[in-house]
Parts: sequence; C-alpha cells; structure tokens
Amino acid sequence: MKHDTLLASIAWLALASPTLAQIPAPKAAQVPSPADTYGELFHQVQMRKLFPDGKTFVDATPRRPPAQILAAYRAHATFTDAELKRFVRANFAVPESAPPPPASKDRTTLKAHIAALWPVLTRPPVKAVDGGSALPLDKPFVVPGGRFREMYYWDSYFTMLGLAADGRHEAVENMVDDFGGLIDRYGHIPNGTRSYYLSRSQPPFYFAMVGLADKTDKARFKARVDLMRREHAFWMDGEMTVKPGQAWRRVVALPDGAILNRYADDRSTPRDESYREDVLTAREVTNRPAGDVFRDLRSGAESGWDYSSRWLADGKSLKTIQVTSIVPVDLNSLLYGLETAIAAGCADLADQPCVDDFTGRAKARRAAIDAYLWDAPRGLYLDYQWRDRARLDHPSAAMLYPLFVGAAGPDQAKAVAAGARALLLAPGGLRTTTVSTGQQWDEPNGWAPLQWVAVSGLRRYGEDALAGDIGERWLKTVVREYQASGKMLEKYDVEEAKAGGGGEYPLQDGFGWTNGVTRALLDLYPQAAQ
Repeated sequence: MKHDTLLASIAWLALASPTLAQIPAPKAAQVPSPADTYGELFHQVQMRKLFPDGKTFVDATPRRPPAQILAAYRAHATFTDAELKRFVRANFAVPESAPPPPASKDRTTLKAHIAALWPVLTRPPVKAVDGGSALPLDKPFVVPGGRFREMYYWDSYFTMLGLAADGRHEAVENMVDDFGGLIDRYGHIPNGTRSYYLSRSQPPFYFAMVGLADKTDKARFKARVDLMRREHAFWMDGEMTVKPGQAWRRVVALPDGAILNRYADDRSTPRDESYREDVLTAREVTNRPAGDVFRDLRSGAESGWDYSSRWLADGKSLKTIQVTSIVPVDLNSLLYGLETAIAAGCADLADQPCVDDFTGRAKARRAAIDAYLWDAPRGLYLDYQWRDRARLDHPSAAMLYPLFVGAAGPDQAKAVAAGARALLLAPGGLRTTTVSTGQQWDEPNGWAPLQWVAVSGLRRYGEDALAGDIGERWLKTVVREYQASGKMLEKYDVEEAKAGGGGEYPLQDGFGWTNGVTRALLDLYPQAAQ
C-alpha cells in the first residue's frame, strides 16, 4: 500500500469520528496507544492482517525508540507483506502464541488441578517500556490465560474468588493493590492493563474485590474506600450538568431527571486490538457515522459482553450495535453495589457525611432501576433504550445482578427466580441470553461470572434450590469437559455441556475466571464433582 493511499485511509478514519472532539481527554488519554504511537505503520500492519490475531502486534515491545522505528519505516516507499513482517520482527519483540496451561494427564481432582494452575497464570510486576502497551503494575497478578497476557478488570474478581478459596490471600491483596494503583494513576480501572484499554473501563467489581480483602488494617481499608469513591466519580462524571434526555460520557439523565449509567468508551476510533475487524464493520454501516459505530463497538468491550444481542438494535447484526444508547441492568446494579459498599465503608470509618451521601445515592439509584429497568408484568429486569424511551425485550442473565447486589425487593427476587428458571436454565448451567446469533455472549454459551452472579444473588434471597440447580449443572459441565480434555475453558456451551464457541477469537483455555468460580462453587456443591 502506498503512503498516499494509506494516509487517505487514516484521514477517512479521522473524519469518520466527528464526535471524538466533543469529549475532553481524561487523564488516561494522555498515555498513547499503539495506534497513536505508530500511526501509518500500525494501520498497515493491522489492515494487512500480518498476524492472525489483531492483539499480537499491539502487545509487541519495541526493540528501539519508536521515533527510530518510524523513521526507518518511512524510508521505504512500499513493503510487501513479507517485507513488512520481517521489518516488524526486526524492530519489535513480538509475543508468540502463549502455550496453553498444561492439561491434566492423570485427571487429578478438579480442586488440585485448579490449585496447580495458579502459579502458571501468575505474572511478576511490570515496568512500562517506551513505545510498548503494557501498563506498570507494582505487584504480582494473575492473568486469564491464552491471548490475555495482562490483568483484566472484571475477570479478576471471579479469579480472586478461587484464590481466596484456596487460601492465597496474599495474591488477593496484591491484586487489590494493583487495581487501586490503577485508580490512583489513571483515575479509573481500565478494561485491562494495556495502554489501548485506557479509554474504557469494565463492569465495576472493585468494591467486591475489596470485600474479599483484609479489613483489619484500618489505614489500608480507608485508602481503599477512598479509591472506591474515586472510581465512583469516574463513572458519574457529568452528572451535575447533563440535562434530562441527554447523556455525557457514562451518565444518562432520564426524562424525570433521574441519573443512571451506560457503557461509553471515551474514544470513537477502531479498537487497537481489533482494528481491522472494526474498520470492516463500520464500512458496512451506511446510516450513521463510522465514529459512532467505533464508539459502540468499544463500549461493547467496556460492558464485558463483547458481543451480545443485548446491544444490537435488530437483535441479530453487529452492524446495528447501539451500546451507548442503552442503560444496562448489570452496570447500574454494580454501581448500586459500589454506592452501598462506600456507605458501609464510611460507616466503619465514622464518616457520617459520606454515609449520608452514598446512602442517598444508592436509594435514588434503586428507585430509578425500579422505574426504568423493572418490568413488573413480566417480573424481569430489562435494559432500557434511553433515546427511544423504551424497555428492551432482550431477557438475559443480567437480570440476576440486582439480586447479586441486594437491589431487588423480596417479591422482585421471587419473580426473577421464576423468570430465570423458565428462560435461562439450560442443561449445562445458566444461559447468557435466549437467542442464538453467533455472538459469544448469546445462547448457547454460558460464562463462569454469570453463573456466580446468579448463584450468589439467588442464595442472598433464599432461592437456594434454583441456585443449587444452576451451580451443580455448571460444575457438571466443567467436570465433563475437564475429564474429556484436561482443560479449563473460557466459556462453555450449556445446551450440550461442551466447549463454547463464537466471538472474535478462538476459544481460550486457562482460564482465570472459570478456575475461580469453579473453585468457589466446589465448596458450595462438592457433590456435583463426584
């Protein structure tokens, strides 16, 4: 590709993102991503698909200063694919495909296998390298596994459940400290610990991580409560100025003035790690600016459910993605959980003004959840399309989140349990949604974090029978695959109790959150592994 054609393509991307300038650059945006640093070189490597996985190049580490690499690149008029790949390998340490964690050959007990995986998935502290994408971390941490070489936000809470169950309390404390360091450094917890993830967060589980950690050291606990308040401020940025019927960053002002939240990445460009895929998706959309499509794709990644029929206007095609137009049940439930955790933490610290503030915030959020996300006739929590002022008929496992954080009333919890049993209970665990689209966060896939949210939430409200049914079915699915392959997988097909599929990348094994949830569920339902 000649430079003029390449630069024209980059110019198209810039023009396709007219809303980017409307959002002020947060502190994290001052850290350049690989796309920012390597410009036309980055564009060419990703669009030519020199590596099968778009995440490979963005995780590479430069062998010399980026300016020297770019100067050498620009000294050539054109590159064939083979020449460009040689250039990249000469100038970058390119990560090879991570070897999968060892499968258990002798099929030791599942608990023993999970315990043996923790050291395999643990990584040492990280120092940032100029021109590289890895963010600095001060303490060791556990990665999900496979292509996921760094620490991820919401994954880690579910991983930590297993670490705690196995008595690895130092590992839990280290990861809570690392996440706190991210809030301190960037003002929020990014999707993962790479520069290209800094423009977005993920489902806010930090308060739940703090709930797993030690609380006897009052100074450390106070620092963590302060960090929770800072994270809350990140999610609520703009709440004082946004007008009814409008949104700003991650806050949405509803018609009656109530404030709820949405997922909304701060950038409107293709994701660095899925650059080619996003460019090709946007080119197929003719009825709205490409920048809006890019932001919605990025925001779907912020949701953790990348991707799902929940986010698709037609319920089928990624081209109709509308994440930023949706007020999601799970996000607002977690923010209710964060607000109640802050209020409780401030009560322990005898900070009454803080208690009053966050108790009031939680009460207001619960009222707004009931007004906009609770469908009383159906007995379900459903997402809300705030632009159209309509509740979305997309039942999903997100309906269990209000139970997980205690935001549901007893009658609501009973109705949700009935709805979950009727709509979501599959032979191998809890369905993610009720439709099959080929997206990985849809039927037939089931995911470890959603099993835990459901089991924990149902048990909280005394719905022990359904909780046990879900937990035992899920464990039997995991055990069945473990006995067949010796592996712990990222996701499972809960219709046929086998390995899952779909999504933008091959099925990964390892796998942090599956290990964590499985280990925690084994303590609750040991008979399921027999």
